[in-house]
Amino acid sequence: MPGIDKLPIEETLEDSPQTRSLLGVFEEDATAISNYMNQLYQAMHRIYDAQNELSAATHLTSKLLKEYEKQRFPLGGDDEVMSSTLQQFSKVIDELSSCHAVLSTQLADAMMFPITQFKERDLKEILTLKEVFQIASNDHDAAINRYSRLSKKRENDKVKYEVTEDVYTSRKKQHQTMMHYFCALNTLQYKKKIALLEPLLGYMQAQISFFKMGSENLNEQLEEFLANIGTSVQNVRREMDSDIETMQQTIEDLEVASDPLYVPDPDPTKFPVNRNLTRKAGYLNARNKTGLVSSTWDRQFYFTQGGNLMSQARGDVAGGLAMDIDNCSVMAVDCEDRRYCFQITSFDGKKSSILQAESKKDHEEETAARVNQSALEAVTPSPSFQQRHESLRPAAGQSRPPTARTSSSGSLGSESTNLAALSLDSLVAPDTPIQFDIISPVCEDQPGQAKAFGQGGRRTNPFGESGGSTKSETEDSILHQLFIVRFLGSMEVKSDDHPDVVYETMRQILAARAIHNIFRMTESHLLVTCDCLKLIDPQTQVTRLTFPLPCVVLYATHQENKRLFGFVLRTSSGRSESNLSSVCYIFESNNEGEKICDSVGLAKQIALHAELDRRASEKQKEIERVKEKQQKELNKQKQIEKDLEEQSRLIAASSRPNQASSEGQFVVLSSSQSEESDLGEGGKKRESEA
Repeated sequence: MPGIDKLPIEETLEDSPQTRSLLGVFEEDATAISNYMNQLYQAMHRIYDAQNELSAATHLTSKLLKEYEKQRFPLGGDDEVMSSTLQQFSKVIDELSSCHAVLSTQLADAMMFPITQFKERDLKEILTLKEVFQIASNDHDAAINRYSRLSKKRENDKVKYEVTEDVYTSRKKQHQTMMHYFCALNTLQYKKKIALLEPLLGYMQAQISFFKMGSENLNEQLEEFLANIGTSVQNVRREMDSDIETMQQTIEDLEVASDPLYVPDPDPTKFPVNRNLTRKAGYLNARNKTGLVSSTWDRQFYFTQGGNLMSQARGDVAGGLAMDIDNCSVMAVDCEDRRYCFQITSFDGKKSSILQAESKKDHEEETAARVNQSALEAVTPSPSFQQRHESLRPAAGQSRPPTARTSSSGSLGSESTNLAALSLDSLVAPDTPIQFDIISPVCEDQPGQAKAFGQGGRRTNPFGESGGSTKSETEDSILHQLFIVRFLGSMEVKSDDHPDVVYETMRQILAARAIHNIFRMTESHLLVTCDCLKLIDPQTQVTRLTFPLPCVVLYATHQENKRLFGFVLRTSSGRSESNLSSVCYIFESNNEGEKICDSVGLAKQIALHAELDRRASEKQKEIERVKEKQQKELNKQKQIEKDLEEQSRLIAASSRPNQASSEGQFVVLSSSQSEESDLGEGGKKRESEA
């Protein structure tokens, strides 16, 4: 290594211009070294940051590969081969991540530490010494100037001593600072070479160590694994290319075949109407009323399933029930100047929907499909009810959920452990007769209770208007909720204190209907008020049955089929009120079983609060009557005392003139006057005591 130029330390005391000129060259060199080393430091720091980022990213990649088997992809399925392959990759990448972490540590120790030390310690030391030397040099120049201005004629020993001492101190400080400054500049030339070579040496050694660790990890077994994976990737790519080619060919064929179908109303000669369809699916426009005269049309996908018309909005997973079309009628209608409109009306005429097909072909096929379905139902029993209830009826030994609505609170409650072991025979007798039609047994067998249930055959005005001078029983009720229900059956039960009674009744009624092929149901409107439950004929608005709300002691929905619900009615048998019997009624609703139970619970709560308010009002009125009676008695007593006081005053006034006219003589009073005087004296005595 060639010799290094140095600043002459022995010439620092002389401080010649040549020495100062050489010092300026060394200071320029130090500034250049500082700028260059700052740039090199930034470059090496970027390498270190990139290595840290690579180590963290590699570790995150390994972690994500391990979590692949925990992911639930909708279309992924259980691909064990892919999971095991990624697990193997995860192990290898985890080892590489460890190697990268070791490399990051080595770079921090062998590369970043030396150059950071040179930058933060040595270069800052040069800058500090330069500033101190500049200050010392300025102080020395100022002291020399003051010494040079000492007066020759008026010498002052004290001033001369101070100036001399100041020159001594400043020159010594400049000399010492300059020597240390020259030493640091000379040493900087050596430190510059060390600061350049040592970080590079540490960087190369760290990389060599990293590559050695990589070669040890990448053994022959791993190379074989990577070769197999490469072959699998090529096979998947070939399969993908083949599938893409097949799909492209299918697209071309469909484009050619579907070109005539792009027309909204295709030519009927090329696409004849199929009038033998029993099922149909496609998009229709449904008319929805938004006001008295306004309406909107919504486009949805409709399809027939069994005896139901189902609708499914775009994006929905499954369709929902739009209308029960068993024994319905279909006819073409003119609606809002739109083409291809038809109307579907239910068998009872209560519900209808107006739909619009896209073309004449779809319009005629929809109508034909409905006619063919009706023809099949005419010769084949409708399986919708039987399949629905056979699939959803609870098994006899099936464990029941511990929640149900009860009459006490109308909310969810826990199943009692004491009732868990009850025999089903203790709830419902096996041979109990079942009533499948709405004919009230109370009206037939218990005429004495007909008044409690209300008279059947009275028409109920659905608009709440009274038909005559007599008010409706439920006119003052604050709750009026109407539900569409279908009566399944009723039977007498032995217990009415647990929801299992309703579940078992449902099971027996559904089983009996399935065994005897009874699929007909009577549809009614169930009106829930704060006083009673009413079954109303939907066409004639005649009340079929009335159930007083206090007699409804239990109500619950089916555990699985929420369309089924039932309630237990507690009534007195015969003339004796102590002999009570319970009857369980089972109904089917349009997905409103829970709502009906909630409504019944709300009605019972309202009735309970109304009864409590009535009792509180009666108690308050009784208290007011007692207070009024006490006030009347008090007023009467005061009036008597006032009359007695007035009478005694009159007697006293009448006795004074007689005593003045005849002194020493006695006045003889009659018996009535003596009694009045006694009463007057007694009144005065009482008044004085009061």
